[in-house]
Amino acid sequence: MPSPATIEAFLEVVRQSELVDAKRLQACVQRANAAKPPATPRELSEFMVKDGLLTNHQAVLLVKGRHDCFRIGPYRILERLGFGATSNVYLCEHRATHARVAVKAMASGKTKDPVALKRFYREARAASSLDHPNIVRVRDVDWDDSAEFMVMDYVDGASIQDIVQRFGAMDPTRAAHYISQAALGLQFAHEAGLVHRDIKPGNILIDRTGAVKILDMGLARFLQEDDARLTTGEVLGMPEYLSPEQAVDSHNVDRRADIYSLGAVFYFMLTGKAPYFEEKSSAGKLLSKEKRPPKPIKELRPEVPDELVAIVERMMAKKPDDRFQAARDIEDALSPWNETPIDPPPDKEMPQLSPAAMTGQGKGASADEETAPPDQPMSPVVQVLAIVLLGLASFALAWMLFGGKK
Repeated sequence: MPSPATIEAFLEVVRQSELVDAKRLQACVQRANAAKPPATPRELSEFMVKDGLLTNHQAVLLVKGRHDCFRIGPYRILERLGFGATSNVYLCEHRATHARVAVKAMASGKTKDPVALKRFYREARAASSLDHPNIVRVRDVDWDDSAEFMVMDYVDGASIQDIVQRFGAMDPTRAAHYISQAALGLQFAHEAGLVHRDIKPGNILIDRTGAVKILDMGLARFLQEDDARLTTGEVLGMPEYLSPEQAVDSHNVDRRADIYSLGAVFYFMLTGKAPYFEEKSSAGKLLSKEKRPPKPIKELRPEVPDELVAIVERMMAKKPDDRFQAARDIEDALSPWNETPIDPPPDKEMPQLSPAAMTGQGKGASADEETAPPDQPMSPVVQVLAIVLLGLASFALAWMLFGGKK
């Protein structure tokens, strides 16, 4: 459908989307015309976002004439949280219960790819088996006419990748707190027989309270049962963050590969740069990883305590035997820094959602609720009658309880 050229054409697209009921739409248009009549569909869409009727994501697509892309199974799409080569992640609400969740849906071009499908369901299986406060939980997996999708807990927060890219290297004590929480989540996954194999800043979220959540188990390996065909012969993970042994054989790595990757994330948090950032190509990063350590943290940020530098270096040791052997050991090593409380993340680091995305469209007041008159007080006559009836009822109850007793 082409982009609507007029206000009325845009309103017809909004009606076809069935995102909002007719009365709420009419009331919003009246408010827009009373404030400053919009001249274009884009101006009206921007008012609707500010008014809490539409989200930013919905408004952008509706202005383009799209009205048929806001449903995934029983969920209404509010915002797009992230995207990749094989899937998109959306903030959604259930159309009946209005529960807000994150829904990961396969990209349309990948629904016929058997390997992508297998990895998708493997991720759902891995994440749904892990119930831990530092791991994003998958609640359900399903499909509709358009794609397979999984339903996850919605984390109202930002990834370490986004926070450091936008605001620079973190305070060392704060970084230590976050790495400790991530280590606890990894320890739980490892004890359940899983190796994540894709620990990176973009897969570690920080919510508004400062809680850490590990996500994306798409490359996780089940140690006891696994389909080797999905990972044998491939290099899995990002070159900056995967361990040296994972670059050689991604299939047979153990939990110590995750420990290396978490150390590389720690390096990124403390310096604001990924390990081997000076190498421009993936091949260059992998070759350098085999030959030398990354640029020293002290060269990039001299104020980082020596004790923290030593922990990062041990986590990123080239030989697995030289690293911490369990994720819980990392949490123990960082305990001196965890004794100092830290504040929640500042609001500026957290996502700035549109009003409709923050509250959910299903929870907005309907047009009837918005325009209904306030409750009227009872008239004096009605008040007297109510008192008399209440007195009679009390007398009757007393007679029933005590009148027949001698």
